[in-house]
Amino acid sequence: MIIGLVTAVAASACYGTGSVLQAVGSRKSALREAAKASTTGVTQHGGPSLSSTAKAAVTWEFMVGTVLDFLGFGLGALAARMLPLFLSQTVISANLIVTALLSVKMLGIRLKRPEWASIAVVCTALVLLATAAGHEGSGETSRSTHWWLLVISVVLMGGGTLAVRVMGSKAAILAGLLSGLGFGAIGVGVRILDGIDPFDIPSLLADPALYAILISGIVGMYLHTVALQIGSVNGATAALVVGETILPGIIGVLLLGDASRHGYAWMAVLGFILAVAGAVAVAWYGEPDSHGVTPAAAEAGKPEPAPTR
Repeated sequence: MIIGLVTAVAASACYGTGSVLQAVGSRKSALREAAKASTTGVTQHGGPSLSSTAKAAVTWEFMVGTVLDFLGFGLGALAARMLPLFLSQTVISANLIVTALLSVKMLGIRLKRPEWASIAVVCTALVLLATAAGHEGSGETSRSTHWWLLVISVVLMGGGTLAVRVMGSKAAILAGLLSGLGFGAIGVGVRILDGIDPFDIPSLLADPALYAILISGIVGMYLHTVALQIGSVNGATAALVVGETILPGIIGVLLLGDASRHGYAWMAVLGFILAVAGAVAVAWYGEPDSHGVTPAAAEAGKPEPAPTR
């Protein structure tokens, strides 16, 4: 349990730091597009084009953030096999706290009192969940569950990408939520994946859950990048937290045998609700900052300081 918690916390730190670095890279890319008065950086609906997203992805900040995301993914996958999903996913989702704190320094964002209060609620929820968590389930499920995970991942990621492109600049929270659902699918897929223990490559390659993990990871990363490009880093990350926490936690309890300690179910439920509520509160109070770019700032070649909150 202790090793699993340490692993989940490390994954959370990697994800949180990576999100802020990716946001910095996205904003630098948006600034360059604005300085050139580029019309190719957005779609007809006002959202970022594939080319602008690709340009954001080649900034050094974004690349370092992506490396941290991959490291966080590996640590998170390990934690998902050692802890109940309602605990591992919630601890990992606490990267929201890391994101919020680092954004103060690196993005010049000043958090409101309600946002600080929401972060405190999330921290309290994590303590409750850690106290209440019992044993993790075996992850043994029917083969149909593996196929359902793949089908749902394809529908969510494919349909979600289309919806985000149609909604354009209004899709920040939706993109964050969908990326969270994708990352949540990764947590479920890692738990049920065949060919891991004992390691067997043919079994691994034959498992539909593997392809659900790949699709959810790749498209989820793209959607997260879009959310960071067009919305508040805290709001997008908070929406991601909701997506990657709720469904995996429920699936873990209902299908995978995850459980709380005897007599502590109420504490686990309370902690889970508080964690989600705290994340939603950060999304509610977080204000989109339009990349911190104004025409005047673009001409000067630097982002406008974030407004005092």
